[in-house]
Amino acid sequence: MAYMNQDKKAVIKANLDKVLKPLGVKFSLRVQNHMSITCTIKSAPFNMLADRKQALSAFQQDHAQVNPYWFQDHYDGKTRDVLAKVMEAMQSAGYYDRSDAMVDYFDTAYYYHVNIGDYDKPFQVK
Repeated sequence: MAYMNQDKKAVIKANLDKVLKPLGVKFSLRVQNHMSITCTIKSAPFNMLADRKQALSAFQQDHAQVNPYWFQDHYDGKTRDVLAKVMEAMQSAGYYDRSDAMVDYFDTAYYYHVNIGDYDKPFQVK
């Protein structure tokens, strides 16, 4: 059963700090419903949304939800490299996934989500 707590969050935060702070990327983490953790990238010294391969809708000009399974196909350049490090750090707190959707069986350590900006607090280039 998926379970996330503050101890696991602290492990993930420490790993994200190692990866993102030297690059000047600011982020926030939040635990939701004791099952998932969300990393929101708030700002960076480069425009992470500009490296998206597909055009963004008018609604998503200042924020985007990142698909953790397909981000390599949707982003180029420095953004793809940063997201690869973020995904690795998000899985650093004992993550496993033994799910099998074919038989409707879901067994994962926890769920994780990555956002670039948020709908009420847009991503900023600093």
